[in-house]
Amino acid sequence: MSRYTVRHNVSGLGMRRDVAPAVDLRGGWAPEIWLGAPAPGGLALPSGKPSMAWMYSPRGVFIGDRHLVVADSGNHRVLIWHGLPEHDEQPADVVLGQPDGETEGHGAGGRGPEQGMHLPTGVLIHDGRLVVADAWHHRILVWNSVPETSDVAPDLILGQSGPGEVEVNRGGDCSASSLYWPFGIAMVGAAFWVADTGNRRVLGWRNGIPDPDQPADVILGQSDGSSHEENRGGPAGPASFRWPHDIAGRDDLLLVADAGDHRVLGWSPQPAGDTDADLVLGQPDFTSAEEWPYGPHTNDKFRFPYAIGLDGDTLAVADTANNRVLIWDGMPDGPHCRGADHVLAQPDFGANGENRWTAVQHDTLCWPYGLSLRGDRLAVADSGNNRVMLWKRSR
Repeated sequence: MSRYTVRHNVSGLGMRRDVAPAVDLRGGWAPEIWLGAPAPGGLALPSGKPSMAWMYSPRGVFIGDRHLVVADSGNHRVLIWHGLPEHDEQPADVVLGQPDGETEGHGAGGRGPEQGMHLPTGVLIHDGRLVVADAWHHRILVWNSVPETSDVAPDLILGQSGPGEVEVNRGGDCSASSLYWPFGIAMVGAAFWVADTGNRRVLGWRNGIPDPDQPADVILGQSDGSSHEENRGGPAGPASFRWPHDIAGRDDLLLVADAGDHRVLGWSPQPAGDTDADLVLGQPDFTSAEEWPYGPHTNDKFRFPYAIGLDGDTLAVADTANNRVLIWDGMPDGPHCRGADHVLAQPDFGANGENRWTAVQHDTLCWPYGLSLRGDRLAVADSGNNRVMLWKRSR
């Protein structure tokens, strides 16, 4: 399996009877709304034709006070709900990247990249602006306001010289303003951060979303703007990445999900330049990068953590290949952090089955690639089940 493969649970072979856990480790979190196609017979099959309600391998999600945004990656589009969804299978209000809700394929149904996307992933809204990581077009798209109607072109493009350009690193050498598979984006305090995954680095602009062609103020994971080797050309270390995939944080903290090294790195305060991380989750130290595929699984190890969310002191990590979300009630501190307090979609910290090796249910997951945490609500891009699940915490 490649690092970019999405798994689909399309067979009932090996399904087991779902047994209630001896101890409830969800911490009050429960699934609330299922967005995407239903799963008749407990199977998650990608739909033969897109609609405004059905998805194919969504990899990114953002939940705000008044909007939900989903990167419907397999359909090469972004879906927007104005107002948070209130019931299962509720259709989106707006589609971007395609001319309508029934068209698929990258390049906007054959019209080209000017209004099309190719595997969009990261999505966010900040100060009324919509930002999308159009990953396989190697660019970031910005709308100055959240579109109210479908098929609206972006106002700003970062990482390419024009709307028709889609080459890796602008078709040239890696630089401080070029991109290669930018999968993750985040606003952390006043700074805008991009997980420039293909270049094995994280780029930061201190004053927010930059102007086109503006070089990054901060480069993490590489010694300069032209370097792009995995783990700096050597083993994993406290200032290197294999596949940086998502970013979260707050004014005094930056967190990066380094999926390929099966860990999360943290800097406190946010780094002003290339420097070692202060904390690591998922590994015993800064030089380990073990996958640990066969267990026993625990609350302090990851397998391909592709997404991360932080709201106040609550931390959520999509432990993607273990088919679960781990949650900490307080942000762990110290260089080698404690394990998670809660687990979603598995009966305990030792289990990791796709959909718990049962049927697709509201509280199961299959390769969760993206998440967004806001207060007592958690949105999870459940890629292998072709849906987004909204969870809510009862206090």
